[in-house]
Amino acid sequence: DDLMRRLSMYRLRAAVELSETPLQVARGTGPAPEGAIPDPRHQALGWRLYGDEGGDDGTDWDAIRVAHVIPETLIELIPNETYILEAGFERLHGVDFRKGCYVGQEVTARMRHKTELRKGLVGVAVKGEAPVGTPILTENGREAGVLYTQSGGRGIAHLRFDRMEGPLTAGDAAIVATDKPASAAP
Repeated sequence: DDLMRRLSMYRLRAAVELSETPLQVARGTGPAPEGAIPDPRHQALGWRLYGDEGGDDGTDWDAIRVAHVIPETLIELIPNETYILEAGFERLHGVDFRKGCYVGQEVTARMRHKTELRKGLVGVAVKGEAPVGTPILTENGREAGVLYTQSGGRGIAHLRFDRMEGPLTAGDAAIVATDKPASAAP
C-alpha cells in the first residue's frame, strides 16, 4: 500500500495507470535462467527473474550483503531517514550524478560536492551477539552508531566515522570496524 501511494505521488500529469501485478521475483547466484537479469548493485548478488513463481536457490543473502556492505530496505535503509550516499548508493550503482532529475537530487548533490560525509554504512567484525538495531557505543559511552545485519561474525553498521576507532560495543558484543566506509566516493 505504501509503495502504491508513493508511486502515485510521482506520476504527476502523466497518463499512467498503476496496478498490482501477480509477478513474483525469483533470485539466485547460480546459472541464470532465460530472461533473468543481473542484479545491478553487485555481481555477488547474482540474478533476478520476474515471473509466475518466486523464491531463491538457497543462497545465504545476509552473508553476501554483509560481506559487501549492501543495505536492505527496512533494515539498513529506512524510508525518510536514510541518506543514499551514507548507504553507499554511489558504489552500488544506485545514484548517477550525470543523469537527470530525481527526488532528493539537490540534497544528494550537495552532500557529495559541498561536504564530507561524517557517517555511513561500514563493515564490522562482531564478537558476541546483539540484535539488529542495537546502538554502538564508544568506551566512554558515547553513541557511535547502530549495528544492523550480522552473519558469520561480521555485520553492517551505520557509524560516525570520527568514532569508529577504539573499543566499541553493541549490547554484549564487541565491535571493530573492518572496512573503509561504504559511502566513501571512489
